[in-house]
Amino acid sequence: MNKRVRPDWNEYFMNIATVVATRSSCVRRQVGAVIIRDNNIISGGYNGTPRGLPNCDEGGCARCNSTSAAPGQSLAECLCSHAEENAITQAAFHGASVRGSTLYSTFKPCLICSKMIINAGLTRVVFGEDYPDEAGTRLILASQYVDLYRYVDKMLVKIYAS
Repeated sequence: MNKRVRPDWNEYFMNIATVVATRSSCVRRQVGAVIIRDNNIISGGYNGTPRGLPNCDEGGCARCNSTSAAPGQSLAECLCSHAEENAITQAAFHGASVRGSTLYSTFKPCLICSKMIINAGLTRVVFGEDYPDEAGTRLILASQYVDLYRYVDKMLVKIYAS
């Protein structure tokens, strides 16, 4: 009889964030995030246009549909909300506190999302892939004692931990 290998919590939540990313309608990159407290899912989000606006794949965001904007550039022109932003705002929309929680994201949060993470009271971030533009993310999260880990090969690699 083959013994089933049960994923640990980090693998489990990163897998969920990866599945959440599949809901993204962005034509450039699919990102997913889940907010966890006490090993329970508080909220989830993926990148895309705000409620009621046409999705990226329907022409909703001119920047995402353009080939001229480099990754991490011209973000002020983008109509999309990031996955981390959507996970935080979804929790607020439904009246759930995220204070003291962990955010799992398929990508390292950008600087704007890092500010939201700090202001929302999250205390730990676990991410999969590096975001192309964000050297400042580590510094701002570390300055506010938000633990930051990269999830690589089913292991957590400490970037910063208080």
